[in-house]
Amino acid sequence: MSYCKAILQMKEADKALHKKYHDKLYGFPIESDDELFCRFILEINQAGLSWSTILKKETAFRKAYSHFNIKKVAAYHDKDRERLLQDTGIIRNRLKINAAIENAKAILCLQKQFGSFKKWLDEQHPLSKAEWSKVFKKTFKFTGGEIVNEFLMSTGYLPGAHDKDCTIYNNVLKTNPAWNQKTKK
Repeated sequence: MSYCKAILQMKEADKALHKKYHDKLYGFPIESDDELFCRFILEINQAGLSWSTILKKETAFRKAYSHFNIKKVAAYHDKDRERLLQDTGIIRNRLKINAAIENAKAILCLQKQFGSFKKWLDEQHPLSKAEWSKVFKKTFKFTGGEIVNEFLMSTGYLPGAHDKDCTIYNNVLKTNPAWNQKTKK
């Protein structure tokens, strides 16, 4: 079942939370490296959990992870890891916390080489889901096919965030997402 249709079947409290994300963020391109990093870390933290849990904790995640400032997170040390492990507002999973820090470091390297995380993503595009997964597995920590797929779909690099009959589909198309561009840049 698509995310668009799943929202219709949710309880009212969850429906409002998801509708805001669905209508304003899901599938729309992101220009900011820090916001791309945010979405990537949220997708990693969602692994094994519901997206409702992550959306409810997003504000706490932003606070805990220095508003997803890549340079700040890349500089985290053991004291920061312990602080995050004690923070009840986020997902307290050592592997996911370590992945956030190590992936921030990897993104800093990509920024040096390509100018930005976004430019690196653009340079990779277009790839199949399987090819994207291989690239992410080689470059980042705690990335599986589903995490990579959702991250790329939610940021406009892969199609499928919205059904063609979804009222938001045309709004996403107006932003010229990467999946709608046929050639490498």
